[in-house]
Amino acid sequence: MSRNLLADSYISWLKNEVSEEVIDSKVSELTTPFLDRHNDYIQVYAEQQENNSYLLTDDGYITSELRSSGVDGKGSRREELFSEILSGHGVVLEGSELQTKATSDDLGQRLHSLIQAMLSVDDMFVLSQPSIHGLFMDDVANFLEEKNVRYIARAKFSGKSGLDHLADFVIPKSKGAPERIVQVINTPRRDRVQNMLFSVSDTREARANIQFFALINDRKSKITPEIAQAFENYSVKARAWSKREELVDELAA
Repeated sequence: MSRNLLADSYISWLKNEVSEEVIDSKVSELTTPFLDRHNDYIQVYAEQQENNSYLLTDDGYITSELRSSGVDGKGSRREELFSEILSGHGVVLEGSELQTKATSDDLGQRLHSLIQAMLSVDDMFVLSQPSIHGLFMDDVANFLEEKNVRYIARAKFSGKSGLDHLADFVIPKSKGAPERIVQVINTPRRDRVQNMLFSVSDTREARANIQFFALINDRKSKITPEIAQAFENYSVKARAWSKREELVDELAA
C-alpha cells in the first residue's frame, strides 16, 4: 500500500464532499462531510475582508449547541476544556462565534483548524447530560496519571501536508520507547476515525520514529470490526476504554 494513499484519499474525499454556496459577493457557506452529534453536516462561513484576508466563523453554532445541552456553567471543567480546545487550534470565541482569521496563503490550514475545533468540542460534549459527571478526556488523563505515565496534553504537530494536527496526549521518548501519541476517541464513528487516521498518516510522514495509540470510549457505543481493522491497517494500537489496562506497559515505558 502506498505510504501516501490515506492522505491522498482523504484530501480527495474532502475536495469532492465539501460544497460551497455563495451567499453574497463576500460571504460563502461551506458544508463539510463531517457530522455533529445530531447527524447534521458541520458548516462554516468564510467572509472575504480587506487586504486579501478572510474571516472564518461557525456563526455561533457550537455555543448555541452547548447552551441547548446545558453546558454553559462559568468556572466549570467543561468551560476550561472548551477554552483549551479553542486555544490548541488557534481559534477564538468572539461573542457567540468561533472564529479564526486567514490569508489566501493559509486559508486551507485555518479552515482545517476551525473544523477540527468544532469537531473536538462536539465530540467532547457528547456526554454533557446532567447524569454524566465527568468527561472522557479527564478520565484518560486520570488513567495516565494513576499509571505514572508522563505526558504533555494538547501538543500541536505539523504534518507533511502542511496542516497542523492537535495531539491529545504526547508521551516523551525514553531509553526503552519512542515518542508516543495517544488520541482520544469519544464517539467511534467512521468520519471521526477517518479524520484521526489522516492526522496520523500526515504526522508520521513528517516525524520519524513515533508510535500512535487510541483510547476509544466504548461505554455507550461498541467498536465495530470495521473501525478496529482501520486502526490496525495504519499501525495504530487502539483499545476500548474497557480494555485500557492492556496498554499500560507500553505507555509507561
